[in-house]
Parts: sequence; C-alpha cells; structure tokens
Amino acid sequence: MTGITRPTDAIAPVALPAAGETASAARKAIALVLKRAGIADFTFEARILIEDLAADDDPIDQAAAVRLSDAVARRLAGEPLWRVLGAREFWGLSFSLSPGTLEPRPDSETLIEAALSHLALRRHERLRTLDLGTGTGCLLIATLREFPQATGLGIDLSPDAVATATGNAARNGVAERAAFRQGNWTTGIDERFDLILSNPPYIDSAEIAGLDPNVREYDPLLALDGGPDGLDAYRALAAALPGHLQPGGLAILEIGAGQEEAVLALMRQAGLRHLDSRRDLGGHIRALVFGHAP
Repeated sequence: MTGITRPTDAIAPVALPAAGETASAARKAIALVLKRAGIADFTFEARILIEDLAADDDPIDQAAAVRLSDAVARRLAGEPLWRVLGAREFWGLSFSLSPGTLEPRPDSETLIEAALSHLALRRHERLRTLDLGTGTGCLLIATLREFPQATGLGIDLSPDAVATATGNAARNGVAERAAFRQGNWTTGIDERFDLILSNPPYIDSAEIAGLDPNVREYDPLLALDGGPDGLDAYRALAAALPGHLQPGGLAILEIGAGQEEAVLALMRQAGLRHLDSRRDLGGHIRALVFGHAP
C-alpha cells in the first residue's frame, strides 16, 4: 500500500465530518481528501475507515464524526491505515496491533497454508505448536483455529508483543489453548513440538534505512533487523529446531526474497530435511518446510 509522498504541511486542513451526514457522503469526502494527499488506495481506505469507525451510524453521529476526523488526520500525518485502526485482518481473523508487533501481512498466510497441506491427516490430533517471534500471535492463533485439538506456545522478546498476542488469543477464541511468554527463541524450553512456526527478522541491517516509511517508522526494529546478512535469526533457529521437533514434526519458516538457498544450507547443515518450498501470492518463495533427516 503506497504511503503519502509529500510533506504533511503541504496538505490542506481536514474538514471535520459533520454529524448528520450520510455514511456515503462522508466516505466520498474522505476519499477525496486522501486522494489529494497522494494516497494511492484512497477509495479502499475511505471505505475501510467508514466500515470500521462508522459502520452502524448512517447518518453518522457526532462521536463517529470525531473518530473519522481523528483517523483521517493521523493517516495524513503518515501513520499506516491499519495502525490508525489498531487492528489488521489475517486468515480471516482480526488482530490487534501494538508498537511491539509487526502488522500481519497476507504473505505470511503462506505458512498456514503449508501447515494445512502437510498436516491434513492430523487436523484433529492434539498437536503441540510453537511460534517463535510470535508478534501479534497471528501464526499460532490462526493455526489453533484450524487445528481444533491443538495447543500452542508463542515466544517473543518483546513484553509488549506478548501482551498483545495474549489479548488476540482471547479476541479470537483460543485463549484456553494458547500461552505466550517473553523469551529468546527456545531458551529455557525443554519441550518438543509437532509444529514449529516462525516469521523471524530477515532484513539486512543496511537495508533498514531504505524501507518504505510505513514499515521503517512503524514496525518494530526488533522484528525487522536480521543482522548484517539478514540470516542471524535463521542461524539461531538452525541450532534450536532439531532438538525441539518431535519425530515426524515440521518446522515452517518464513523467508525474505532471495534467501531460500542460504536458509536451506543452514538448516541442512543442522541436520534438517527440506520438505517443501511455498510461494506467496506474488510468486516469491515465502515459506520453507523442514523435518528431521531420515
């Protein structure tokens, strides 16, 4: 989603949506303001703002008008849409965001698709799942929704992320089957799992400054920076995964563009077997699936 490309002081002041205005009229007015600000998806964003902040108000009341005005002002100041709204959809579920979490993105749904494909015959078993670098908890929570007998543990270095993920588990009806705690990868964990998921930081440190401002300024650096070559987290995972996978268990890892061969080499050196590579909607290899070597 393209962000605002011109400075906010060049944008005309936003008119407060008036109480009594129809939702349709407010949506069109907001779309025009966003368009003039250089936001590419202005029609989509205006619709989402109305649906989220004034869906039950037509005509809109004063409280909805204030919510909309505040949201548009924040968007014009450069804050990404989903940060403004405080939540984003993933796998058909809604996940609250916080400063310590990445926004869940559609590319990461590739990991859920891979899990469903490889574990299709085990959908109703009591699988034990681990999510490393859990963030919002989206990978673990979506998996638990698809595997109704499974339980899971999410780990993150950020206490803010742990609190957010815990709330998201309750929000999505899996609180009794999900636990979250602060930690450094698998340190202190002496358990083996049937499924291990991870979307680790994988961007080269030198590339952080060149990221889209929507990512660089709002997603936590802890969840982005993969070290000088983007592979620091995969080295840690390669050391940890073999000792935490059950026999017959799977590890599914998200990777960045062009990282497939490097990550495969690390995991093979650690004694894991490459089972599958999965492409995202853009056609890029996004998820790698591993198991124990035979």
